[in-house]
Amino acid sequence: MPSTAQPPTSAASSRETLGGVIGDTSLQSEGTADQLGGTIQKTVGQAKDVVQDNIRPLLDYVRQFSKERPFTAAAVAGVLGIAVINTLRGK
Repeated sequence: MPSTAQPPTSAASSRETLGGVIGDTSLQSEGTADQLGGTIQKTVGQAKDVVQDNIRPLLDYVRQFSKERPFTAAAVAGVLGIAVINTLRGK
């Protein structure tokens, strides 16, 4: 699933440049903030895509394994549960 986040706009860059040229620090700051916001949106979108692309196949595999081998899946879950409990208790 491709990301829908937009890259920093040229309008934000233009505002930052114009603010610098005319000495309007408020306009320059707004442009910088808009660019940063666009960069953050893009990064979050990319991270979401990476997680979705890597986690979904793993979950599908676990579901399929559980359907095909329910007793083995229950045994693995039990062992993992005991390991987590022992770890939390400090053993």
